[in-house]
Amino acid sequence: LQTMSGNEDEWLALKPQEPSPSQCCGSGCKPCIYDVYEKELARWERAKAKQDKSLLMEKKEQSNNSELNPDTFTAFNISSVEQLTEDTYQYKFELPGNSSLRLSLGQHIVLRGEVNGLEVQRAYTPISPGNAEGYFEVLIKCYEAGLMSQYIKTWKKGDMVFWRGPFGGFPYRPNKHGELLMLASGTGLAPMLPILRSITDDEEDETFVTLVGCFRTFEKIYLKPLLQDLARYWNIRIFYVLSQETSLEKLPWSYQENTYTGRLDEDLMKTIINSCRKKPFVLICGSSAFSEDMSRYLKASGIEENSFFVF
Repeated sequence: LQTMSGNEDEWLALKPQEPSPSQCCGSGCKPCIYDVYEKELARWERAKAKQDKSLLMEKKEQSNNSELNPDTFTAFNISSVEQLTEDTYQYKFELPGNSSLRLSLGQHIVLRGEVNGLEVQRAYTPISPGNAEGYFEVLIKCYEAGLMSQYIKTWKKGDMVFWRGPFGGFPYRPNKHGELLMLASGTGLAPMLPILRSITDDEEDETFVTLVGCFRTFEKIYLKPLLQDLARYWNIRIFYVLSQETSLEKLPWSYQENTYTGRLDEDLMKTIINSCRKKPFVLICGSSAFSEDMSRYLKASGIEENSFFVF
């Protein structure tokens, strides 16, 4: 009996994860992330019914023309691995010649990994500008117990990794919103960065941006130099909310005036919204619990559902 329940757990670990509604951008991608999920779920159910894990490995459609494609996986070469915090890494991938992924803002791509001969897939959002030539970069947090993390932790420069996409994204248009309020928890920063950069790179775009980055400690804030650079623009403000810091005194003085300790709660949300220069349109990215909390606080602060977007 024991082996049976252990076996059951193994199968559950391999079950494709249903995308959250926020992962579907609603812009009619073909195949939609839900179509892909249905196909993978059917395959998992067939394999489980026959108790044959090798069925999960069938028909690997792959392309070698180095073009990102939503239907098939394409191999990309890792050109550098940089550790940002104890559990977060920035990976740079090569693109042939001066080609670019041509992603829309905040779009994600799906990674395929193999762990103990089993296939796992997860979505990540590149943090490099969508028009970056010759490379793209992805920010990934590795979890102790995560299946995909076990695979990612083995990566080194020169390895080949398979990606498919792009999917989702936020249909951003310059000057459409007076102010964007970005609420990001941890690696939820990823889809915000290409949007921020597109605003700072476009002199005609006068959108105000308030980015609120939620991290546990000051040490855990990713990409500090990049964020400090962005915060120098006239229309960009960046706040940090550090849930496990008790006092601001140990922080560099340049962070003290725009950092809060504790959690981003309803009161702090109201304070931030009241400090916005225009009525904000809100972008949210983080865990599902974070997204639910933020949606609740926004509604309590008078921001309607049609004024926010969850990645």
